[in-house]
Formats: sequence, C-alpha cells, structure tokens
Amino acid sequence: MNKCFILTTILFLNSWIVMSQKYEPQEYQVMDQIGKIEIRYYPSAPMIRVSSNQSRNNNFGKLFRYIAGNNNNEEKIAMTTPVYMSDQSKTMEFVLPKKFLKAKIPVPNDNDVETYISEPKYYAAIKYSGYSNNKKEQNYREELVKTIQNSNLKILSEHFVLSYDAPTKFYNRRNEILIQVNYSD
Repeated sequence: MNKCFILTTILFLNSWIVMSQKYEPQEYQVMDQIGKIEIRYYPSAPMIRVSSNQSRNNNFGKLFRYIAGNNNNEEKIAMTTPVYMSDQSKTMEFVLPKKFLKAKIPVPNDNDVETYISEPKYYAAIKYSGYSNNKKEQNYREELVKTIQNSNLKILSEHFVLSYDAPTKFYNRRNEILIQVNYSD
C-alpha cells in the first residue's frame, strides 16, 4: 500500500511540475473592457513565423527546431507564450523573448522560417478555456466580431488563435481569439 501511495505521489508531483512551468508571456496592456472582450495594446515584439500550404499545426516543427538551435548562432532560445495560429494564411508564429528587441535575432537556417519585429497594434481579444477546436474557434470568433461591430470599431485583420499552454497541460488551459482593430485611447 505504501509503495502505491509513494508512486502516485511521485507521478502527481512530476505532472504538477511539468504543467506549472512558466514561460515569458508577450506583453500587452488592456485599454478597455467591453463585456467579455478586452481591447489591448501590443507593443513591438520579436517574432518568428512559418506559412505553408499545410495546416497551421504542421508548421510547429520548423519553429521548434529554430528555437532548439537551428539558427546561424546554434542558439537555444527560451519558449515563450502565446503561439499565434491562423488558418486563412496557414501560419504559425512564436513570440521570441523580449531581449531580442535589443539583441540581434539569430538568422534561421530554414528558409521557411521568417524573423521580424512586429509593429505596435491594438487588438480585440476574447478568452476561452479547454482544448481548442474548430467549433470553439468559430463560436468565439463570431462573438468577438459581433462585439467589435456593435462597438463601432473597424476590423483590420483576420483572426488569430492564441494558445498559451503546452498540449500536455490538461487543466486551466488558456486560449484566445485576437482580431486587430482601429482603436485610439
């Protein structure tokens, strides 16, 4: 009985440690709240992206290899959050640590990976939990678009799905739909 309890405790603690790992989040400032919707200001951030004819999830491997050292410096780069995904352009993007706003971003060895510094922008955002799927994304995107339109804001981009958690995290998952809007404070 004691061996079973000890094994269960060890498994629980290991799972808790893995699921509670913290990554550097992308910075933003909440400018306004409209019901469940936040209007956010995102300053410039260092980013990497891959766009392809395949689904957005197939791009993850190329981005992960880049941060694992597949770049001209063979530099391992810390994972950050969130991961940006877009079905329309079949794109996946990682936010890089903010130190790369001042330091040179390592050049990718893979021609499909692009590095850049994002422009400062305003976005409308809606949060949801659990594992994301097409139905959830569609429902939350429709709710977000309706709120944007009812607030007399203009939509400036297609939507992005943001994921903040590793696939191995089962509880308290954070996902968002983001749409760029014209907003002035």
